[in-house]
Amino acid sequence: MKDCNQCGKCCIKYGGGDLNVSQEEVDLWELFNPDIFAFVKNYQIWHDPKTGEKLTQCPFLTITPQNNPHAVNKYTCSIYLDRPEDCRHYPSLISEMVTDECEMIEISDLENYKKAQKKLDNLMQDSRKV
Repeated sequence: MKDCNQCGKCCIKYGGGDLNVSQEEVDLWELFNPDIFAFVKNYQIWHDPKTGEKLTQCPFLTITPQNNPHAVNKYTCSIYLDRPEDCRHYPSLISEMVTDECEMIEISDLENYKKAQKKLDNLMQDSRKV
């Protein structure tokens, strides 16, 4: 399994507000991260703070500036340390990564899903701590 290359596919696919957030997450944002909380409406994310309309993409996903205009876009999360738990847990399954065309997957991962899943679980252990 390769390291994440920040292709953004996961955030683009799942970041349109279809993520689940807990009441606890929203409450913490309200207290400590009002800039994030501003995009919450009725415990649903991501809504335009001015209009209340649901956004089609996470407002905290940003394209990393590149020196080369022909370089492939790389993405970063401006709320990485405070991102929703659903984001922290992704990716959770090799099959999910295959479906999502995750660029971390290598041919050897496809040849042995169990081994790849163990590798993924080990890689993600810090993100999945609750």
